[in-house]
Amino acid sequence: MDQTIKDKVIVITGASSGIGEATAKLLIENGAKVVLGARREEKLQQLVKEFGENSTYAVTDVRKAEDVNALVELAIEKFGKVDVLFANAGIMPASNISELKTNEWDDMVDINVKGVLNSLAAVVPYFTEQKSGHVIATSSIAGLKVFPGNSVYTGTKFAVRAIMDGFRMESAMEKTNIRTTTLYPGAIATELLDTISTPETKKGMEDFYQIAITPEAVAKTVLFAIAQPAEVGITELTILPSAQA
Repeated sequence: MDQTIKDKVIVITGASSGIGEATAKLLIENGAKVVLGARREEKLQQLVKEFGENSTYAVTDVRKAEDVNALVELAIEKFGKVDVLFANAGIMPASNISELKTNEWDDMVDINVKGVLNSLAAVVPYFTEQKSGHVIATSSIAGLKVFPGNSVYTGTKFAVRAIMDGFRMESAMEKTNIRTTTLYPGAIATELLDTISTPETKKGMEDFYQIAITPEAVAKTVLFAIAQPAEVGITELTILPSAQA
């Protein structure tokens, strides 16, 4: 058990599967208290039953500011504080711009970008008041370079990168002691590909993801970032399969 993690209260969105689920499990194993947010209540119930008294959940749609606010408020009511917010929820319905899947574009902007903004808005007042806190956000390797066939998703992940880096600088200037960490995962074996509606695109991505590594690899980087001393900021982490070019 990592004693630097023990009793920290960590709020996680997108917690019902993939990176969010793996991270919650690893943090619980290291003595943290976790507050899980996602849209699938049955899965959240299963996880809380598995994790025990150091966990709780709220059904959360990150597109709705009131849901994310309620998730943070639950953490404070249940555990008395929030130390870390992990804005992890995201979708990737990849397609070419020419396919004009505008509903999917809207969903990506609302979940991938506005979801992060809603998370910041929910937690920053508490962190500012207590003069400490840590915001972690899942961008993507697509937040560092553009991938054709995935232009809108790439745009949303570039946005996460810009928002988080700007917030990091603002926090330093405001002396609020809020740390930030932006994650840039590559091919990770999650449910992300399930949101792709174009059959040929989905097949191509599934073929590429044969090299995918487990969500636990990303969870370990989250643990590492949280465990650093308060004066140390791990601001960016890129996590790729070693076979990914």
